Parts: sequence; structure tokens; C-alpha cells
Amino acid sequence: MPSNPHITVAAIIKKDDRYLMVKERVEGHIVYNQPAGHWEVDETLIEAAIRETQEETGWNFIPESLIAIYRWKHPEKNEVYLRIAFAGQADQHQTDQALDDGILEAMWMTREEIEALNETQRRSALVLKSIEDYENGKRYDLDLMAEIVEVWN
Repeated sequence: MPSNPHITVAAIIKKDDRYLMVKERVEGHIVYNQPAGHWEVDETLIEAAIRETQEETGWNFIPESLIAIYRWKHPEKNEVYLRIAFAGQADQHQTDQALDDGILEAMWMTREEIEALNETQRRSALVLKSIEDYENGKRYDLDLMAEIVEVWN
């Protein structure tokens, strides 16, 4: 039986027919992914996407819409991921920023270049699926998500 799902966020950013991607080392393998990472309990999902993009690429992410919420079970591990993918823009690149541990490089790639990678070079099936959904116009208003803050006395 799988453990509790890993809750992750991802930023789908397209500029001049290229997507912002990261080349990273994961468990000894080099793979490609969108800027993505784990949600931390004291932040909103949008804040997590902004933080992860900044840490992994040096780019400031401006979320504009929600693409989808994906459930994905790792084919070899007993782990399930819940990935919230956002679409938006990137600006204010910090070229001198050190990138997050494991990130080898941030780069802009065309869909064709991403598709040309084999399955094991893409971090997961979510990489192409989120691009496909983005290109098919899947967009949901960010107001779909609500942050409830209650103070108990």
C-alpha cells in the first residue's frame, strides 16, 4: 500500500516557443523536468510554485492560471504524487544565483526537444502531460483554490 502522497507543484512557463526546464541529478541519473518541487506546510500552493521556480532556475515566476491537478503513481516505487501545475510568466532572472541542490542547469527547450528525450530522461510522465494540457488550452482561474485561515482562541 502506498504511503501518503507527495504534494508537489510545477511551473509551466513558455516564452518564444520554448519551455523553462531544469536539468537535474536524481538518484544518480540526469533527468529533465519543469521547475517543480514539494509544497511546504507553511506556504500556499502558489507560493510554493514561485519559490521552487526561483530556487531551481533563478527566474521569478508569475502564476496566471492552474493547468491541472495530477495524481501519478511512480511505476517502480510505492509512491504516489499529487502535482499541482500552474501556467504563468517568468521575469527578473537572477543570473548569478546558485541553483538548488541537484539542479545542474536551467534552460529553455522547445516541445520537440523535450519530446526527443527518452522516457528515462524525463523526470516523469507528468512532464509531457502538463505541456500537452497547456498547449490544449487547459486553464483554470487561480480563484479555484482557497486558503482558509482560522484563528483559535
